[in-house]
Amino acid sequence: MILRVPRPQSDAILGAMRAIALAHGEEGVADADRQTIAAAAQIVLGRDPGDADSVTPRDPQQLAATMLSPDDARQAIRMLAVLSLADGRVDAGKTALVQQFADALGVDEEYLRILAETAAGEVAQAAACIVRKNAESFPHLNTTGIDHDAIAPFLPYREAPDAQLEARYSALGELPHGSFGRAFHEHFVSHGFAFPGNPAGLAEGFTTPHDSSHVLSGYSTSQLGELCVSTFIGAMHPDHPMSAEVLPVLFSWHLGIHLNDIAGAATGYFEPRRFWTAWDRGAAMSTDIVAADWDFWGATEVGLDELRAQYDLPPAAAELLA
Repeated sequence: MILRVPRPQSDAILGAMRAIALAHGEEGVADADRQTIAAAAQIVLGRDPGDADSVTPRDPQQLAATMLSPDDARQAIRMLAVLSLADGRVDAGKTALVQQFADALGVDEEYLRILAETAAGEVAQAAACIVRKNAESFPHLNTTGIDHDAIAPFLPYREAPDAQLEARYSALGELPHGSFGRAFHEHFVSHGFAFPGNPAGLAEGFTTPHDSSHVLSGYSTSQLGELCVSTFIGAMHPDHPMSAEVLPVLFSWHLGIHLNDIAGAATGYFEPRRFWTAWDRGAAMSTDIVAADWDFWGATEVGLDELRAQYDLPPAAAELLA
């Protein structure tokens, strides 16, 4: 449960979500919106999922009157923003209402401007901002030149291979079975991924924390799995979680907006229960493995299950892993 708030406050958040769901006209609440609100009620707020159908829509001032802390306000607006995209489109009415709620709660974050740009048809500008924020959120990734070539920072070894670095990662295969490092090695080998340093490998500053998140969380590299693992990272890592992690995957694999050639584009991979579970698990992490001071190499010899316990990573039912 992400938000441990009193019932009147969770009622107001659910009511605000319902207001967003109703903001696109006279069509009523879409099934995708209803499922997203119900899953958020249960997983994020610790409520019965049926409570989502019984709440009264709330306006921005009514929600603002219940907020107990700035962090609660930020989390609430992020939930509303996710809901605004649940039906697979960027709806101008929903986006405008999310902004009204944000204004009432004093929340001013970059992702709100990205949503507004997208709703206004400025998709290329919004996409460029998302790609830049995503890259900048990884502290050891050199983002020089990203505004000119969005892919180049992720593929530095094409022109400058590092055989010594590649060998160091390859040697993780000699660690005992059950260790985090051995699991990391097997993750790369089983998927045919090139290690950092190889000309075909992704930048160490990106792929090491990103794929460590796959290994620790148990999420696959399918499009649904990538959506979940980026949501997990966004909830764990505080550097622009929405614009750097959550929006990129929702845009790429739910809305079908092409951000770059690495991600590609598809639709329909947002599943509310898996999404909110990934958010909840990331928020519970006591160690941020994307942070600049996380010691990947020190963690490699620790048992995978032991590391999950050390980091307070909640387990997930098999059907909620992707």
